[in-house]
This record gives sequence, structure tokens and C-alpha cells, in this order.
Amino acid sequence: MRFPNILLLPALPTLISAWSPPSVAGYNLVWQDSFGGASGTLPNQNNWNILNTNLNVNNELETYRSSTRNVQTSGGGTLQLVPWRDSSVSGGWTSGRLESWYTFTPQDGKKTMAQAQIRFGANDPSTKQGIWPAFWLLGNSLRTTNVGWPACGELDILETVNGQLTGYGTTHCNVNPGGVCNESNGLSSSIRIPDQGWHTWTMVWDRTTGNWQTESITWYMDGQQFQQIKGSQINNWNVWSTLIYSPMFFILNVAVGGNWPGYPNGNTLDGYGAMMEVAYVAHYST
Repeated sequence: MRFPNILLLPALPTLISAWSPPSVAGYNLVWQDSFGGASGTLPNQNNWNILNTNLNVNNELETYRSSTRNVQTSGGGTLQLVPWRDSSVSGGWTSGRLESWYTFTPQDGKKTMAQAQIRFGANDPSTKQGIWPAFWLLGNSLRTTNVGWPACGELDILETVNGQLTGYGTTHCNVNPGGVCNESNGLSSSIRIPDQGWHTWTMVWDRTTGNWQTESITWYMDGQQFQQIKGSQINNWNVWSTLIYSPMFFILNVAVGGNWPGYPNGNTLDGYGAMMEVAYVAHYST
């Protein structure tokens, strides 16, 4: 799916209606957020927990802020998560992270799909050292019963680091270090991203086979498969259940620095050119 190229500026965005999630043959739309709203306002807080903290994970630098400087609807039907240098906070950066209050569990005998339309800021990739945008899911047991990571289960639909036009899809599970998912690396695959413009990132859980070992979780960019895991690969029902039988919630964020990307350098630029922009997030089921 292609969308018009919309010039979005912090002070004077182009105004259009929100972009609704597309109809998908064989699927029903169950939940969505298409980020309507006036320019420079927070997204719907009935849908999202907008973090206002430093999580102190992965040796990242950013402090997440529930400020429209870091998290805003564009007025053009999109969400913008914007990292900024900020000497007033530990680590020297602020950024945005949203976690959905909404949770979903893939249903037995059905296919379940999670999808988002995403693009990246227009800064040259060479100026994005240390910038780490992501669209992902965590098991809701992390926040309801204090099951720790990675036992709660994590599915990364899209991650990219340092401006590289490579999208990574990764599964984290079981124990750290080692375990079924080879932590802390996880089970990962990647795909080349054609450009920094709009692309559709999709995950499909398939529980139609009637056998947990042949059930699957599959990753797509613009309809092209680039990663898949099956129950037989995990080969542990208890671990598989954290990824396909248990409620999960959506996360959208832009991290800065950390163990994987490394740290920003003198060429790293902040602001709108370093943002992640999201047209919609949607949950579908057959």
C-alpha cells in the first residue's frame, strides 16, 4: 500500500484525515488507532500509556517523556515519536515510548494479525548513529503478575538501528542468558528496507493447524515474508505459550544508544529528522 508523501513540520503540518487501517481479505479489524487529532497534541491516552521515566535498560541513554515535544499527533493523521538532545536529563537525550493498554491473545483455530504503517525521519542515515526505533510486543504477564523478561515473551515486529536500512524481526523468550531463544540475542532475521518512507510491518499468528508444534508466527514487510518461527522450533509448550497463547500489548518507541546500536556520535542529529512516524496500529483476526 502506498500513501501520499506528506510534508510534516512541527509548526505547520499538512492537514489530512487520519489514515485508517486497510481492509484485509479474510480478516476482521478488531482494534486500531489511526492517530487522529490536532497537531502537537498527545495521542489517545485511553489507548496508550505514554511513559515518563528513564527505564535504565540496555544501557540506553534516553529518558522517555510524556511531552508533546517527544510524543505528538501530527495533525496529518500520524503519530510522531521524536528524540531530542537534552542536557537537563541523565544520558543527555529525551524521546517517546507508548505502550498500549489494549491487549490481545491469538485465538485457537484462527489467524491473528498485528500491523503498523511506519516511516522514519528524513535525516540522512549517516546522522542516525545510536537511534533505535521499534514496533514490538511484550507479554502482559510482565505488568500483571511480575513475570520477568524474557520469560514474559517478546516479539519484535520491527527494529532498526543507526539509520541502517535493515529491518529486524526477533523473538525473545524463556531465560537469559541462553535458553530456547538464545538470549540475549534472541531468534532474529532481517530484511532490507527500500527507503525511509512508508512501509507496512505485519505479524501473523497461525493457530489453524490444530497442533501446537505446527503453529507459526510470521513476519512481513510490505507483504514479503522475512522471518518465521514454529512451535516445533521452540520445542517447549510452556515457552511457546508465552508467545502465542498469552495476552500481549503493543509498544512503539525510539530508543537512543544502548548495547546493540552503540552511542550517538558527533554526527548524530536529533529532532524530527530522527523520528519514527506511525500512520496506524491495528489488530485483526479471522
